[in-house]
Order: sequence, then C-alpha cells, then structure tokens
Amino acid sequence: MTKNQTESYSESLDITFEAAISELEIIVSQMESKQLPLQDSLSAFKRGTALLQHCQKTLAQVEHQVHILINDGITQELQAFQDHE
Repeated sequence: MTKNQTESYSESLDITFEAAISELEIIVSQMESKQLPLQDSLSAFKRGTALLQHCQKTLAQVEHQVHILINDGITQELQAFQDHE
C-alpha cells in the first residue's frame, strides 16, 4: 500500500478518535504478542497505519480549532480593553 493509498483509506475512516486509539492499542498488543501469522501482521500494520493517520489528522484539526478560539479570545479581550479606554 502506497502512502497515497493509505492516506485516502484513512480519510474514508468513519470512526471516532477514541475508537481509533482503542483499535490501535489492540493492534499493537496483537502484534507484540507475535501470535499473528505474517499476512495477518501485514494487514494489521496497514490498518494501524491508516488509524494513526486518521488520529493525526483529527488532532491537527482540533489543534487548528483551538488556535482559532484562542486568537478569537485574544481579539475579543483586546477589543474589550480598547472599548474601556
């Protein structure tokens, strides 16, 4: 699976951030146990990569929203301060 294929797969995931993290933890546990056959390990790795990218994208979006809210709050505070002068 190429990087672009993984990215488009991760974009199509309809899963919450919390569910993706839980699934990633399960995948890591399964892979660390070394009980998965090779082909299953590869499939788990691909799924884990897509889940990781989904989580990273979600975190980036939330971080962007927080920056917007912080900057909007600073703008409002400055406006309120200037209005009181």
